[in-house]
Amino acid sequence: MRLALFDLDNTLLAGDSDHAWGRFLAEVGAVDADTYTRANDDFYAQYLAGTLDIYEFCRFVFQPLVAHPLPRLERWREEFLGERIQPMIAPGAADLLARHRAAGDTLLIITATNSFVTRPIADMLGVENLIATEPEFLDGRYTGELAATPCFQEGKIERLKGWLRDRGESEQTMAKACFYSDSRNDIPLLEAVGEPVAVDADPALAAHARERGWPHISLREDAAAGATRDRRAG
Repeated sequence: MRLALFDLDNTLLAGDSDHAWGRFLAEVGAVDADTYTRANDDFYAQYLAGTLDIYEFCRFVFQPLVAHPLPRLERWREEFLGERIQPMIAPGAADLLARHRAAGDTLLIITATNSFVTRPIADMLGVENLIATEPEFLDGRYTGELAATPCFQEGKIERLKGWLRDRGESEQTMAKACFYSDSRNDIPLLEAVGEPVAVDADPALAAHARERGWPHISLREDAAAGATRDRRAG
């Protein structure tokens, strides 16, 4: 298996689906708007700074999944996908995914955002394989607990190794993979793959990529003008 790994938020998307979902929930009245928005913004700032407690964040972000019945959550999610996510898809994302499909690679999105939000986004992008943070779901409802290790920082490596084992693949598959990401939080996995690529990187990852000589591309440019230009550090 030749594996092509993709972060989702601020990589294939020109924005963060997790943060946007929180704002959307506040707007539709699913949560207390002021309180939830402040906390949502605070957690996002911690994420950007590399200081996020992922377990605390999961307890927060799973609250609306627990508070509302699944049919209502699914209706909101459908609105969210059309109104917020479709316009958020990075202009160069489709071409990048298409190139890897044409090369015969196995495509996999690996994201810290929970699977309730990200499974339909992966479907929109035509990517079958997804590793995401998994909220526990029992007897037709979300429980508010985690079903597996959060898919965040070193947890992405743990979850990917488990995914490979389940498919009878060697961990060498990861060592030979390519991985595209924007975030300092993904440096552990970027260091673990054979072909790390920074994408519209945050300042910490951009500096790390320069030091390591990794390519740095953009997916946010107009595709017709040549999205995914290579800005390899010299």
